[in-house]
Amino acid sequence: MLYFRFPLSLRNVEDILHERGIDVSHEAVRYWWHRFGRMFAAEIRKRRIVGMKSSRWRWHLDEIFVKINGERHYLWRAVDHEGEVLESYVTKTRDKKAALKFLKKAMRKHGRPEVIVTDLLRSYGAALKEIGAADRQDTGRWLNNRAENSHLPFRRRERAIRGDESVAYNSPVDCNGAMCPL
Repeated sequence: MLYFRFPLSLRNVEDILHERGIDVSHEAVRYWWHRFGRMFAAEIRKRRIVGMKSSRWRWHLDEIFVKINGERHYLWRAVDHEGEVLESYVTKTRDKKAALKFLKKAMRKHGRPEVIVTDLLRSYGAALKEIGAADRQDTGRWLNNRAENSHLPFRRRERAIRGDESVAYNSPVDCNGAMCPL
């Protein structure tokens, strides 16, 4: 369990167990990892989901279009109340089916939120109605700014890749030997 829970090497785990009076080699630890590793990883994942009650309070959902190899796709994102990106999903369509698949994936991984803040896209309402969480949806003019702001780093990278000049205001530039204020 030490090998999975903490970023330790097999020899570090061997040393820790030796300090506790258990005499094993790193090869034995590797054998245990190979045999019981999936079980430990699943248990850690399950505990993490149960312990993430804070991300169940309020989710902000939003989608943006992105171009991948010249084709338009949609990047769906779920952001918690603290601005942490919970889930991302890319689809070719922006309809009820895509929204439903995204919601099911996010809820399977992070549990059911108490409130889901969305924009006025009808696909969210239809998908939430099918799941049985239509009463949890909250929409409003500026309520979804948390999700909108989570897209900014993505758009900034996109502009930098395209080579737009408007990216310069986001990077500290040398102003006659001193850092420019942002």
